[in-house]
Amino acid sequence: MATDLWGFRSDVGHDRADLTGMKIDAVDGDIGKVESVMSTPEGTALVLSTGPWILGKKVLLPAGLVTAIDVDEERIKVDRTKDEIKGAPELDDRLLNDAAYHESLTRHYGATSSRA
Repeated sequence: MATDLWGFRSDVGHDRADLTGMKIDAVDGDIGKVESVMSTPEGTALVLSTGPWILGKKVLLPAGLVTAIDVDEERIKVDRTKDEIKGAPELDDRLLNDAAYHESLTRHYGATSSRA
């Protein structure tokens, strides 16, 4: 569902709470926490910190990968494995408006470009 990769699914209730600081649960366990939610040229993404500053990195996680939000537990479930998320290109603020960067993220997360 390429057109949905960069937008929240209608059934996750993303508008019910501030997602900043919530933990991210990949399909195989905890992967990090949300630093912010941002708009990109492609749509909406979560800025995810995958661990301590020395071992982790920051990645963009397209909003369409969010499958559920538990406001009470402050947890967000996503439809990717920890390895898939850790293997994403590292967030580079200088590339946020670069179409090639977004294409690489789109390919990485397993969808075709929403611009196709």
